[in-house]
Amino acid sequence: MTRRHGYALLAAILSVIVALSAAIYVGVATDDGTNERTTLAGGPAPHNSAAPVSTGVWVGSWSASPVGGEPGTETDGLAGRSVRNVVHASAGGTSARVTLSNLYGQSPLTITHASLALAAGTGTAEAAAQTMRRLTFGGNTAVVVPAGQQVLSDAVVLRIPAGSDVLVTTYSPTPSGPVTYHPRARQTSYAAAGDRTEDPTATAYTEQAEYWRYLTALDVLSDEAEGTVVAFGDSLTDGVGSTANANHRWTDLLFQRLRAALDSGRDVPRYSVVNQGIGGNQILADGLGRPAENQAGVDRFARDVLGRTNVKVVVVDLGINDILRNPRLADPDAILEGLRATVRQAHARGIKVVGATLMPFGGHRGYTGARESVRQQINAEIRAGRVYDAVVDFDKAVRDPYNPRRFRSDYDSGDHLHPSDKGYERMAAAFDLDDLKGTAPAKL
Repeated sequence: MTRRHGYALLAAILSVIVALSAAIYVGVATDDGTNERTTLAGGPAPHNSAAPVSTGVWVGSWSASPVGGEPGTETDGLAGRSVRNVVHASAGGTSARVTLSNLYGQSPLTITHASLALAAGTGTAEAAAQTMRRLTFGGNTAVVVPAGQQVLSDAVVLRIPAGSDVLVTTYSPTPSGPVTYHPRARQTSYAAAGDRTEDPTATAYTEQAEYWRYLTALDVLSDEAEGTVVAFGDSLTDGVGSTANANHRWTDLLFQRLRAALDSGRDVPRYSVVNQGIGGNQILADGLGRPAENQAGVDRFARDVLGRTNVKVVVVDLGINDILRNPRLADPDAILEGLRATVRQAHARGIKVVGATLMPFGGHRGYTGARESVRQQINAEIRAGRVYDAVVDFDKAVRDPYNPRRFRSDYDSGDHLHPSDKGYERMAAAFDLDDLKGTAPAKL
């Protein structure tokens, strides 16, 4: 090689190095400017606080189970509308990705534009300045989700603070119905005419609904959490009876307890908490339709628990609807076998199971003495340690000590089945946080 050619080669190598350095700089600069490491509870980081634990572990920060097809969307879906879902993150992270579902669609769902942003405040469709990010799927801005399927987006770089509201917006120009949705969200989301996916303002988002549409999960690349706790249940987990837009489900409050305990220096797990509750869900029986709406817990467990990201613990609170909705007297042994079937599924994946006792429903229109007896039989088995790895006694936490077949009055939302905000707070307080430690035993 001549000296002249050697100089040329050296110059080329230097040019590549400069270009790579610039690319790395640009990649880092795409963060929203709040890329400093923060704790789960904020403020200074004492010993054993929720200070960053790694450069990043993917965990679930929010989730919702697909329940069925939204009524009225069977023919056209939401063609020509931008759907802006508002979700409340648990653990924070430095990047995010989402899962979109067309499980109940009867035709392919075409998404041509999607975005993610932090909300400018509580109860608004407005995005915080400089946080709007375009979502891609395999590097493409458009994606087609086949009927009955779901899709995971690429990750976008954005600091998601713990406890923040996140806006996930999708636009579909073509008919595709029905819309896969989660009703009774206890959270207002929005829709707008036309493609307003990256519009940071709330002006066009005049349609409101207490549904989550298409969106079933928000994961974060977390430098704060090491794993995910999945809450698996019915409307009592979904938060029915709690104040809308207040994030006062027991799952939200359990995560707040974990954050506070970490910040105080306690040795508790660094976990996020996600909610897979469905109103009316039973452990044994499906709802109507094909695929079945409100799928039985024993059948949806693989999708809604094992399919979540980096799951370490599942909390199961199911069985009350099997008692209340059975036209004949429910068989407690059958319900218990269904609950044990979920435990076996979890243990096969090394996931620990914390189980809840069934709460009282005295005074509810479905109450009978015979049904109360079934509840008591199930709770006796749960308390005896013959179902789960550990027990959280929701029944004891919320019942009236003078009439244990009913809720204590201030824990009752008024329908004698669902807790009030104060009742949900009491449920979260009933957890022994140490029960979230460890893994599934070799044999229960």
